[in-house]
Amino acid sequence: MYSLEISLRYSPFPLSIQKKEFEDAKRIYDEIKNYMNESLETSNLIELTCEKVQDKSIAVRTQEIISVQMYEKSSVAGGAKRPGFSLNID
Repeated sequence: MYSLEISLRYSPFPLSIQKKEFEDAKRIYDEIKNYMNESLETSNLIELTCEKVQDKSIAVRTQEIISVQMYEKSSVAGGAKRPGFSLNID
């Protein structure tokens, strides 16, 4: 299972969806990145659906997206790989 987390301008909590296949998650990730690169004059709406929670749908104005991250959730070690980036200081 692959998770996509989207951070929105002026929102403290990310939106997230899950996809079963890497190709589906990567396609959506690339689509969101392309929207983020477009000029601010265009205001597109993207609708995302979740495969883990069947009734979950999210519609977002693309100009409000400030970041997107994709990571693999695994059932090993109680849940998920740690999303984002971290510094390992020994």
